[in-house]
Amino acid sequence: MTSDLSLDFLRVVEQAAIACAHTMGQGDRRNSDRVAVEAMRRDLDAVPIDGTVVIGEGERDEAPMLFIGEKVGMAHRSGNPGAYPAVDIAVDPLEGTNLCATGAANAIAVLAASTKGGLLHAPDLYMEKLVVGPTAKHVVDIDAPVKDNLEAMAKALGRHVTDLVIIVLDRPRHEQLIADIRAAGARIRLIGDGDLSAGIAAAVVGSGVHAVMGTGGAPEGVLTAAAMRCLHGEIFARLVVTRPEHEARCRAMGITDFNRVYRSGDLASGERVIFAATGVTDGTLMKGVRFFGDGTRTASLVMQTHPHQVRFIDSIHITSGREDVKLRF
Repeated sequence: MTSDLSLDFLRVVEQAAIACAHTMGQGDRRNSDRVAVEAMRRDLDAVPIDGTVVIGEGERDEAPMLFIGEKVGMAHRSGNPGAYPAVDIAVDPLEGTNLCATGAANAIAVLAASTKGGLLHAPDLYMEKLVVGPTAKHVVDIDAPVKDNLEAMAKALGRHVTDLVIIVLDRPRHEQLIADIRAAGARIRLIGDGDLSAGIAAAVVGSGVHAVMGTGGAPEGVLTAAAMRCLHGEIFARLVVTRPEHEARCRAMGITDFNRVYRSGDLASGERVIFAATGVTDGTLMKGVRFFGDGTRTASLVMQTHPHQVRFIDSIHITSGREDVKLRF
């Protein structure tokens, strides 16, 4: 990844977001996910890389598209892998399928890329997560009591605990966590889905979000880690391994320490990391896809470690006859 591929990956997430935005609010989460996957897969094959999907829709026998281990990029299409850089890809073509299907906020299309071997092959398990921004990343501990972490964050940020906003997935498993946060005096924003977009917001100054706490998907944890590498935030994460089949799945992916606490540099360890996301529905950081008479407008976040850049990109895709003209601001 010696060349700047960020705009190529931007195009991929834009097209995935546009495709599934056409299905917004129709109540068919499977169809929303399907069209996003199809669009992302098609556009990935136009990117000049020898790509391998390491976080995708599932194993080969469980998902027909963007399965773990699938080859993507121009090398795959041309049959000439040596002519293109080897890149590992993590994708979530539609993060928040239920959000898109119901028209709720914060559905996004997401992709992360790294140099070969730079993204953890995470099993599809749950993962304990604590996500914070740059200011608080040195003062929290995933094993510390919730109250202690909140007080440490507030002190680092120069705020009171009562000023903090913590995002938690609204799940029965988080009943005690929610009670502990409330007892400490912090405010909570409960979400139905989309802890990845919430994690990104926690690391962006001015978003009004100060941390994400709780248990969510491990694949989303890897994508969050890629974003944290670019934003200088941090994720603290530990796989939830409670059954023999969980252990077997971890071992199959080379993971033997089931109690390890991972950070962003472990989950997304590549020297070069690119992260791209486009809003599908309106959210905290990005507006959703908007359609008008002559085209489409998208809002995206594109980040990379080399050169270190964080860009919010507003694109207008003007369709004139068969030509698609893009204006980016």
